Amino acid sequence: MPKIGMEEPRRRALIDATIREVGARGGMDVTVGQIARRAGMSTALAHHYFGNKERILLAAMRHILSTFGDLVRAELSRAQTPMQRLNAILEASLDPRHFDAETVAAWLAFYVQAQQSRQARRLLRVYALRLHSNLLHELRRLTDPAHAARMAQALSALIDGFYIRHALQDHAPNRDDIIDILRDYIRCQLTETDQP
Repeated sequence: MPKIGMEEPRRRALIDATIREVGARGGMDVTVGQIARRAGMSTALAHHYFGNKERILLAAMRHILSTFGDLVRAELSRAQTPMQRLNAILEASLDPRHFDAETVAAWLAFYVQAQQSRQARRLLRVYALRLHSNLLHELRRLTDPAHAARMAQALSALIDGFYIRHALQDHAPNRDDIIDILRDYIRCQLTETDQP
């Protein structure tokens, strides 16, 4: 029987365990039992809180995306100029809390899940649209709308691409180097538009 007042901490423990288990296994080939064991509780209790594996996976995706949104808002609240705000988006996108090996592996597994699950696809679409919109808003203050749109697409693709490299390559750049690469891209693109 679930203890009163324990639902939220246990749900959170299961979500964290899902991210870690998916990340450790490098894919969605996990069971509710494995997730429950990692969280230190019974399979029956995990089923009680979430119902099935897909719901636990979706809850984990929502948690990652919600945490990402919180990080973006916190970083943006400290920034004033368009360039500072772009840097804030980059910092949040590659925040160490999201860029550890297990969370990166979980992100990639969620992308695969989105090919099979309408709900997972919708969640990732919301993430992609928000990232693009945030980038585009600041870039439009620095360059013409068409160039800003191209840059926002490229930056989004670069961020996603570095997540893939980080998950699959031992020699991928570290977080700070990636941010420097992205900043260099922004500087080069904005300088190019100033040329006659």
